[in-house]
Amino acid sequence: MNLATVPQVDLNRFMGQWHVIANIPYFLEKGKVDTSDIYTLRADGRIDNVYRFRKGTFDAPEQEWKGVAWVVNAQTNAEWKVQLLWPFKVGYLVLELDPDYGWAVVGTPDGSKLWILSRSRKLSDDVYRELLSRLEKRGYRPASVVKVPQPDV
Repeated sequence: MNLATVPQVDLNRFMGQWHVIANIPYFLEKGKVDTSDIYTLRADGRIDNVYRFRKGTFDAPEQEWKGVAWVVNAQTNAEWKVQLLWPFKVGYLVLELDPDYGWAVVGTPDGSKLWILSRSRKLSDDVYRELLSRLEKRGYRPASVVKVPQPDV
């Protein structure tokens, strides 16, 4: 599996809200809809990570988990560690990134988890298909990537 990261991430541009368009589901995310991550760069160089979601339906109350992330490769800023639930830490690799920072693909170093993120709740079908094609070339199985329901806004 090709887990090479993008050559460079501008952290200031990467900060903000990212909606989870699709992922390789795992137990902590199953049944969640309207999911997003909000990243905020702190003065100490760490990154506040707020994961927002609803359980089951768009009418469910919004919930959030607060975590922290930190860059582990300062040359590229494309490799992080994220800790949403203590004491669990996960590697975070920025694998694909829109030049305009409109979408991103993030994976874990073992290739078992993957997220397609977008600044908006919808990603065009053409871009989504292109990202799946790129992921297949990296060794991912597109059939394992599942769309996360996002409300129509």
